[in-house]
Amino acid sequence: MSSAVVLLFVICGLFAVIGTWVALQLATQNGRLLLRIEKLEQRPVDEAQPGTSGPNHLGMPPGSVLNDFSLPLLAGGTMTLSQWKGTEVVLIFVSPKCLHSVKLLPQVAAIAKTRAPNSPMPLIITTGDVMENRRVFEEAGVESPVLLQEDTEVAFLHHAMVTPMAYLVNPEGVTVGPAALSAAAILDFLVNGRNSSNGHTSAGVPRTVPGSRLAREGLRAGTPAPEFTLPGLDGASISLSDYRGRRVLLVFSDPDCKPCQEMAPLLERMHRDSGGLAIVMISRGDPDANRAKVREHGITFPVVLQRSWEVSRSYAMFATPIGYLIDEAGVLASGVAVGGTAICALALQQQKPQSGKVPLAR
Repeated sequence: MSSAVVLLFVICGLFAVIGTWVALQLATQNGRLLLRIEKLEQRPVDEAQPGTSGPNHLGMPPGSVLNDFSLPLLAGGTMTLSQWKGTEVVLIFVSPKCLHSVKLLPQVAAIAKTRAPNSPMPLIITTGDVMENRRVFEEAGVESPVLLQEDTEVAFLHHAMVTPMAYLVNPEGVTVGPAALSAAAILDFLVNGRNSSNGHTSAGVPRTVPGSRLAREGLRAGTPAPEFTLPGLDGASISLSDYRGRRVLLVFSDPDCKPCQEMAPLLERMHRDSGGLAIVMISRGDPDANRAKVREHGITFPVVLQRSWEVSRSYAMFATPIGYLIDEAGVLASGVAVGGTAICALALQQQKPQSGKVPLAR
């Protein structure tokens, strides 16, 4: 055998050995990488605790200084976080594609409309399509500032990788307590400010006195409807028990709530064509403002007034517009319907058209 052939065999053998070694190294490294990915994917499920700031960058630790940012406002213009220096803020991260975020927004809007001057200001950061966001926030009646990030760049910077999620931020731009990772905890921030802190003091130490335990997610179907007696706009009192034996659509409204006003004429048409379904509206605010809205929309079904949120508290949701269907025995036949579309759909399901009339459709 010639020396050239021998040399060729040697070279081929070397390449085979080198190729095998490289393949083993890649397999080992890829295997380690896959194991690391699996662990990272499992950690949020295993370690994250609802309503608290946990590992995996689900929220920055208490006392963190927030990074300043500048984002476009959904209503036009731009806004920076530093503009709110000197004001207590609840920085809320949401997404229009997140059902929990969408359910939270009407409650945030309702609290913001009645906030005291020294209570926290909601500042909302969302993501996604402009038109979709405008629709969602308009339906929820949100009037607080809404900032739109291009993707999740600001959320990533602040370890806000779930929605809804919020930080309570003191006037110096520092987080107070752990992040809120549930709707109830976020609403607690808005209602109680630094007295809430998700069950912690400003130093991040658990309080001995429990924080808010108010239900804010709505009552479930099958729950006895809480009784109430409230004054009507004509001065006569109305009780829920007055309607025992009839199915009732109970609607919570507000004269300053735009989605409520858009829904009002549809409810009036349903009331006239209902064929048995009673509609009762619980509103709030100034009696004269409510009377003006009743005249504007030609409402003939009963409208009663709560002073603040006392009946809303009993029905476990601080928001407008929301509605419940109550059966003849005074039991909730549905869970809470949030928004005008859901309320009208609930009424349409119960509509029994009178002779010669066609059910109302949208």
